[in-house]
Amino acid sequence: MAQIIKKSIFYICTKRLIDIVSSVFLLIIFSPIIFSVAVAIKLDSSGSILADTPRRVGKNNRYFYPYKFRSMIVHAYYLLKTDPKFKAAYEEQQQGGNYKIKNDPRITRVGKFIRKYSLDEIPQLLNVLKGEMSLVGPRPYYPEELEKQQKIYPQTQELVKEVLSVKPGITGYWQVSGRSEVKFDKRIQMDANYARKESIFLDLWIIFKTPWAMISGKGAL
Repeated sequence: MAQIIKKSIFYICTKRLIDIVSSVFLLIIFSPIIFSVAVAIKLDSSGSILADTPRRVGKNNRYFYPYKFRSMIVHAYYLLKTDPKFKAAYEEQQQGGNYKIKNDPRITRVGKFIRKYSLDEIPQLLNVLKGEMSLVGPRPYYPEELEKQQKIYPQTQELVKEVLSVKPGITGYWQVSGRSEVKFDKRIQMDANYARKESIFLDLWIIFKTPWAMISGKGAL
């Protein structure tokens, strides 16, 4: 049975305060990078600076749209399912155990670079300010990804409930422990463990490890 995860008011308020202060601070610090990435995207390919990202599942099964720099061609998510030239990539995604595509043909030249170093996720600081995400937490999942993967790994159904009891995060335990190299069953277990142990000290440890995960680009797709 999934555990009912309750946190103290002190923890909830402290985590929210850290999220707000850190997001504002990071947006200011990263402003030169934000500007540079935005210019690079516009020069590299046609389309908007931000991606037309599909909705994700947040805390308590509430849907939201994460902000991300566009790292793929326009309408990449839709074209993967409808354009015949992406058939092989779509089949790889559906058959894979982590919902990722190696050497995704939809990724642009600039997109490959910003995805490797997680620069495409900087705009999600706005989701944190809005209260849809936290700086640290499980990664947000696609609705269809959760549905499909729970059929492949039925033993994860209770774990998913635990994961969805907390806010998703920009960084998290599995991101600093292998990222896309971790398959769904292991990833959801790691996310559920985080949800159970969630604490300010654990969050600070994950934040401390995040820069190395970004710089190394390990496991990024």
